[in-house]
Amino acid sequence: MKLQELSGKQKAAILLLSLGTDVSARVMKHLREDEIEELSLEIANLRRVPNDLKDKVLEEFHQIYLAQEYILSGGVENARELLEKAVGPQKADEIMYKLTASLAIRPFDFARKTEPGQLLNFIQNEHPQTIALVMAYLSPEQAGIILSALPPQQQVEVAKRIATMDRTSPEVIREIEVVLEKKLSSFVMQDFSIAGGLESVVTILNRVDRGTEKTILETLAEENPDLADEIKRRMFVFEDIVMLDNRSVQRFLREVDTKDLSLALKTASDEVKDLVFRNMSKRAVEILKEDMNMLGPVRLRDVEDAQQRIVNVVRQLEDSGELVISRGKEDEMIV
Repeated sequence: MKLQELSGKQKAAILLLSLGTDVSARVMKHLREDEIEELSLEIANLRRVPNDLKDKVLEEFHQIYLAQEYILSGGVENARELLEKAVGPQKADEIMYKLTASLAIRPFDFARKTEPGQLLNFIQNEHPQTIALVMAYLSPEQAGIILSALPPQQQVEVAKRIATMDRTSPEVIREIEVVLEKKLSSFVMQDFSIAGGLESVVTILNRVDRGTEKTILETLAEENPDLADEIKRRMFVFEDIVMLDNRSVQRFLREVDTKDLSLALKTASDEVKDLVFRNMSKRAVEILKEDMNMLGPVRLRDVEDAQQRIVNVVRQLEDSGELVISRGKEDEMIV
């Protein structure tokens, strides 16, 4: 058996065998139970391992360990440069590929480690497309804070660009990273980086204050109605009903069609069902459960349509201020 033919689990098993029982036992203490089971199974399936193969596994582990240390001390490009001097360009590329894949290193790592307030001062004068690209790689919490702090017109521009962003070439990412943070070099991926899109902007908007959300969506509705409708549709899904307080649940229940509610609850989580049942009378719950049982098998599309109609009711009541949806931090409520 050759080194390149071994799976990651097989290499890990050989490594543990090579380290000896005492060291391996200490290593396993830091693993999850399922990982321990999988490695134990691999160890049990191992037959005689040639010494030269053990040495190659140990050497690869040592190289990856060194590469990780280089990254932590000086960044990805510094690690690559040091590895090239130690093992040559081809081997360095192989090690960096394995390591960055396992560490999930992404562009704009420096931005994710920066306070949102400092980052805002850093990027607010950049072009909206540049701001959108950086924000697409931030955590939703960071991006939400920054989006809320931007001027209204800039908020709309940035949100629109995040929503319509698809794929950005690594060359463009590299250029922007170098400009924004000269201390860190970019990590050029082999293919295109996927960031942004509808889910990204929805996640961010779900964490901004209601005023910011309203300004962005109203302006988008004028410029791109279809995009605004799609964002609104995704911003509050049926399972998010668990974020409503009892008063709000009781309010929307008065507006929804009983048939829609029966359909919608067919695939709902127990948490959603319990919340709905708790806010209905005992007799109403009995009738609703009977209706659900009488429905029998239903098409998933019909269930999803019913859930969307209920979501639309919730959104309308929220817009009119008749119910409350908890957003962002626990102490930030929308009324």
